[in-house]
Amino acid sequence: MTPLEKDSVRPEPDALSAGLYVVATPIGRLSDLSLRATDVLRRVDALGAEDTRVSRQLLDHIGARPTLIACHAHNEARTAQALVERIRTGQAVALISDAGTPGISDPGARVVAAVHAAGLPVIPVPGPSAVITLLSAAGFLEPRFRFEGFLPARATARRERLQELAGSQDVVVFYESPHRIVETLDDLANAVEPERVVVIGRELTKRFEQIHRAAASTLPQWLAEDSDRRRGEFVIALDAAPPADTLQATDAVPMDALLRALCAELPVRQAARVAAQASGLRANDLYKRAVALRGRAATEADLSDTDVTDDADQA
Repeated sequence: MTPLEKDSVRPEPDALSAGLYVVATPIGRLSDLSLRATDVLRRVDALGAEDTRVSRQLLDHIGARPTLIACHAHNEARTAQALVERIRTGQAVALISDAGTPGISDPGARVVAAVHAAGLPVIPVPGPSAVITLLSAAGFLEPRFRFEGFLPARATARRERLQELAGSQDVVVFYESPHRIVETLDDLANAVEPERVVVIGRELTKRFEQIHRAAASTLPQWLAEDSDRRRGEFVIALDAAPPADTLQATDAVPMDALLRALCAELPVRQAARVAAQASGLRANDLYKRAVALRGRAATEADLSDTDVTDDADQA
């Protein structure tokens, strides 16, 4: 990483250079709008907005008065060319969605592609993203993730997709609406191992924000216990599938059953060592699986314990 630039000590020019400024806006709290985003929105000539009524509230809050141009899913291709022409004439144009980062399950990608195709500058102004917001609070150890956007609305297609995603070795993140959250969590609970950890983010950064981390099998009941839990917009993160070899059976006993029995009598770290010695599998992998079976997270320090690694290598 390079040192941070200090915008506050370098005077900004009176006018922005021509180009498309892709600006991330708050997903809840207006105070999450960055200083740089505020400055850009105040100084651009025109702004492509998913819903001009929603955007006007944000612009009024910061005292910005650009020319507003509707740019939504139904007119994005046509509007893209209009924005390109403005940039060609020397204008600075911003692009925002109703909330979060444009182009991430929101309109914007076609506009960005059109500006690139015209050989004109695209300048990202980073900020809020519901996907990254939830992942930062999920506590998953697997660094890789895949973003699915919204799952299919039709029940059969959604179940098939969840079955495919259940075996992913990456964390899987997707959005869901309040209208389908009950069905989706039922389908998810049926698609993955009962102990697989899932993190639900509801109304992230808003007044009634809720983050719930639990085993997949418990989610339908958790949702049913309080009708308020079914309200708002949802982001859901599914932990990565455990390595395939940790789920294979020994000659007589399935590994999950062996780990459960050992964990009932021994500390988790010691149970992983014993299971590694009995199976020839890696103790680190078995430790992560044992933690998942117990329904709680392990820390990076636990997973990098040298004694566990040494035992795994000797097994």
